[in-house]
Amino acid sequence: MSVPAMPSACSLAPPPLAAAHAAPLPVALDGPAARPLFSYRKYWAARFGVVPFFPMSRAEMEVLGWDSCDVILVTGDAYIDHPSFGMALIARLLESQGFRVGIISQPDWRDASAFRALGKPNVFFGVTSGNMDSMVNRYTSDHRLRHNDSYTPDGEGGKRPDRAVIVYAQRCREAFPEAPIMLGGIEASLRRIAHYDYWSDKVRRSILVDAKADLLLYGNAERALVEVAHRLANGGLKQDFSDVRGLAFMRSATPEGWLEAPADDIDSPDEGMRRKHMQQGPVVLRLPSFEQVAGDKELYARASRVLHKEANPGNALPLVQRHGDRELWLTPPPIPLTTEEMDGVYDLPYARSPHPDYAGRKIPAWEMIRHSVTIMRGCFGGCSFCSITEHEGRIIQSRSEGSILREIETIRDKTEGFTGVISDIGGPTANMYRMACKDKETESVCRRPSCVFPDICKNLNTSHDDLIQLYRKVRAVPGVKKVNVASGVRYDLAVQSPEYVKELVEHHVGGYLKIAPEHTEDGPLSKMMKPGIGTYDAFKKLFDDAARKAGKKYFLIPYFIAAHPGTTDEDMMNLALWLKANGYRADQVQTYLPSPMALSTAMYHTGFNPLKPVRRGASEVVDTVRGQRQRRLHKAFLRYHDPENWPLLREALKTMGRNDLIGPGKHQLVPMGSIAAAGPRGRARPGVATGQKFLTKGVMPRKSPGKR
Repeated sequence: MSVPAMPSACSLAPPPLAAAHAAPLPVALDGPAARPLFSYRKYWAARFGVVPFFPMSRAEMEVLGWDSCDVILVTGDAYIDHPSFGMALIARLLESQGFRVGIISQPDWRDASAFRALGKPNVFFGVTSGNMDSMVNRYTSDHRLRHNDSYTPDGEGGKRPDRAVIVYAQRCREAFPEAPIMLGGIEASLRRIAHYDYWSDKVRRSILVDAKADLLLYGNAERALVEVAHRLANGGLKQDFSDVRGLAFMRSATPEGWLEAPADDIDSPDEGMRRKHMQQGPVVLRLPSFEQVAGDKELYARASRVLHKEANPGNALPLVQRHGDRELWLTPPPIPLTTEEMDGVYDLPYARSPHPDYAGRKIPAWEMIRHSVTIMRGCFGGCSFCSITEHEGRIIQSRSEGSILREIETIRDKTEGFTGVISDIGGPTANMYRMACKDKETESVCRRPSCVFPDICKNLNTSHDDLIQLYRKVRAVPGVKKVNVASGVRYDLAVQSPEYVKELVEHHVGGYLKIAPEHTEDGPLSKMMKPGIGTYDAFKKLFDDAARKAGKKYFLIPYFIAAHPGTTDEDMMNLALWLKANGYRADQVQTYLPSPMALSTAMYHTGFNPLKPVRRGASEVVDTVRGQRQRRLHKAFLRYHDPENWPLLREALKTMGRNDLIGPGKHQLVPMGSIAAAGPRGRARPGVATGQKFLTKGVMPRKSPGKR
């Protein structure tokens, strides 16, 4: 978000504003063009210039000489003016387009008065829960309440409501009934269609319906945001937004001229049929309705498969899903930002600090990222449990070296507390920088959910050369002493480049490197779309060899998921045996949490596998771990060394006929006897059936907030 005259529009080159009611443009299969993001004529309020911080009160507006805000953004996070926080990024981008932006941060949602603090917006309200889904932020996978919030001053919990997007939108409507309301961010993005909700254990309607908002932006929404903001400023809501990508809205019926295709043919290999349909007119795919997917699990699994198949901006079709007597319309995914556009977004004039109102208070998420740098977006890994693909897409969007180096110099010169250490450099993954399909035509028709599963695609460029060169240039910046890569390394890609592993170990690891094999057994790994444990072993060998040659004592910290769909008790037992054999003792572990819209969530809810064709009576069945007792058991296997888990594990092993794993031997998992052998607070007494490797291979700490 930076200089005027770069690209990031809202999808297909939109028609001129004067022709806003013209027929929607059809979506081409061969790669539609996007209007450059910074090519729009600025809104008249650009004359007010750039603000040091966006106002959060009337008093701040008066200092700026504003009588009103054009856009008011409501967020569940503290306002930190930094591109790692979506609200700041969106606000600075809108400012670059000439709009006056105000921010209402963590308002009291119990009545509408807090939503009137800045007056009525001239163009629209923008509503988000913040950098995390509010339910994930508030509750653990065991439905326990979290008492802290990393995105709130002093980590205080309870500063945002459950289902924050719905609540905030409703309060905005109460405050100013006639103001347009637009939803965005991770919570809106992952709940854009009818979706299974883990916390209520039911299928919920699209969040757009429950929030009673006008529009919803999904994914990385810069293109749609800029286009829609200008259209709303010039013509209001009574326009056809069908040509704006990355958008959801409601309508009464499918407009004239559109051809409807059923989702039944989604697994047809005949791409020519799609092209034929599109030559006859614009085509929309009809998903099973909300009422159908709420009452039929197999239809839910099919809808999930369709949504993920229609994820490539080069060939995706619009989707429509009936909710009652209205239609939810979902336009195709946004065209990814170019490198120049990404640079423009990250070069915008961020204050790079929390709003002055928070002076003297620590915001944990800010403390974590203040000295880190985002170099890319997106992930083509396609892990079925992860939200990155559904939100950011599979196509990697990378910044230029120049933009990254400028940001590091800015951190060095302007960020308080910088000691010469860049705490992390990467993105959703650490090592996909500038990786892409070798052939754009192939990419435009590809419908694979992952470029690396079950094997790395032959059309994928896996070279780490650009990333290695970037690392070297970053290290050479005067004043930079160390550049860490904290997590997110895709080891299945890293093994393709021993030189990258060597560079990583010699210069960018600080004792421990977090890595995510997630499991050891093929059953769960195949449902996760993760490589086999042999790939992890190959990476570990490269890592250990490089560390030994460099004369360093470095360790990998592997992460594993308990209770993922497709995981049996035997799978978890085998994982525990692997952990013991390799000397790992997990301190904190992760029990699978079904996040909205993920493929593994469809498995969890329906018991069917949407990674394979879903056909009535012939769908692949997936065993799911749903009961709390079995979920606790799977988690206990990951912490086999904890005496508190021994009674549960003994009982399970006996039931499984594996009494041979109960005893004091090295090959056995838990000791015989009672928990009386444990010392105070359940910790084993030194030398009592626990071994002495607690730190030999490292302890697995909690992941950073929002990372997974």
